[in-house]
Amino acid sequence: MSTYNPPTLEQLALEMLVRNDAIDFSDLEYLPIMLFPPLFIEAFNRKRTELLKATVAAWPFSYLPVGPLLKSADVEMMQAVLDGIDLLMTQNVPPRRKLQVLDLRDVHQDFWDAWAGREDGACSPDTLRKKQGPESLPTYALTQRLQVVTYLNLYYSLEEDQKCLLQWAKKNGDSLQLICQKMTICVFPMEIIKEVLNIFQPIYIEELEICTPELLPFLSLFPHFLGQMRNITKFNLHQIDFQYNAVDTVTDVKKCSAEFFSQLAKLDHLQSLYLNCSFIPNDNMEILFRCLKSPLESLSMSFCRLSMSDLEHMSKCQSLYQLKQLHFSAVVFSESCFKSLRILLENVSETLQSLQFEHCRMKDSQLKVLLPALSQCSQLNSINFYYNDFSTPVLKDLLQCMANLNNLTVEVYPAPKECYDPLGDVVVERFFQLCPELLQMLMSKRQPQKFMFATATCPHCLGCCVYDRVPSPCLCWEVIED
Repeated sequence: MSTYNPPTLEQLALEMLVRNDAIDFSDLEYLPIMLFPPLFIEAFNRKRTELLKATVAAWPFSYLPVGPLLKSADVEMMQAVLDGIDLLMTQNVPPRRKLQVLDLRDVHQDFWDAWAGREDGACSPDTLRKKQGPESLPTYALTQRLQVVTYLNLYYSLEEDQKCLLQWAKKNGDSLQLICQKMTICVFPMEIIKEVLNIFQPIYIEELEICTPELLPFLSLFPHFLGQMRNITKFNLHQIDFQYNAVDTVTDVKKCSAEFFSQLAKLDHLQSLYLNCSFIPNDNMEILFRCLKSPLESLSMSFCRLSMSDLEHMSKCQSLYQLKQLHFSAVVFSESCFKSLRILLENVSETLQSLQFEHCRMKDSQLKVLLPALSQCSQLNSINFYYNDFSTPVLKDLLQCMANLNNLTVEVYPAPKECYDPLGDVVVERFFQLCPELLQMLMSKRQPQKFMFATATCPHCLGCCVYDRVPSPCLCWEVIED
């Protein structure tokens, strides 16, 4: 016997509003505020652009996080939301209108989950109503003007929704506060970047990511705009190749990199720096570390070539003495670098929480230099030594150091060299014999939480053998066993 569930009064009211082709924002003046979010969702899902525009104009809360809905919508829905803001700014809207922030970032999905009645919503609609407000916005950005907040990912060319937003923002820039907190630029036409930075003022950018080997155009752009980006806290540089930009001489390369690094002196609030540089001239890192003005919390370097002089300057740079995160990936150090690297670890031992030497091809002798400093890093909660060449005895020395660090929650270690045959292939039986012995060293002092021992990548299946209390061979060995 089937059970009939009649629609609720709320559902009937929403259905009547959605079906109204001639609705105006004034028709929503006396609508209960609890109906606005479900009405917004219905208008969005059914692509009722006029209703969506009216709902935005009459929105009774201070904050509208529309980004999670826009990520799967077409440009027409983006335009309807922006038209609603135009209506809000130019017409006599209901007096209870409170909208202060239109958020186009993909954040606060829990807001819509709760209003849609999903059981796994993070909090109730009632709670969300009380907490309405422009969360995680820079305090220096607060004004009386309505704020439009977004992230911009500029990859190769503008997407249709980005063209829509930029055209609208250019038209309304004087009456709204346009804030781009996070910007990514990847091989993008310089004239459009200039236009974007003129619309979304650089002062509001907190995270900047650049992914391009073509730095010379940026060197003409940055002196003007980077000086305004004084609130950047996170700066990521990907695939930077100073040799790519130079004309033909070593002098040109050094000049290019020195000019670029010197711009960092303008970033007074920089906390996180990531460098993925396929070519940096020897000794030019001195300029980088000399130009850092504020104490960094995070320094990550990938595919960089560091000379002994570079490491010496790192170890003496006081802006690195409060690091919480120090990550090296695919950075090959010379033997002479490790004394300076040890000094750097000693200098950050009281603050360092995450340490990574991944794919660095470190040898036994090099690790031994670092062990005394590693044992002092009492705040470490995450380490990664994957893909280094350590023998079993030296790996045991490392584990002995790590066993005394009680804050560690994530640990990644390489398989010892004894797990490979003369051709470099993994001897799986040996790997799964040695790993329990190594684990026992840790367990004699403390109970490790998340840890693993892993071999180098298998050239055949591109997987690896992993031991994390449960042996997991690579796909090649699984096929053989089957």
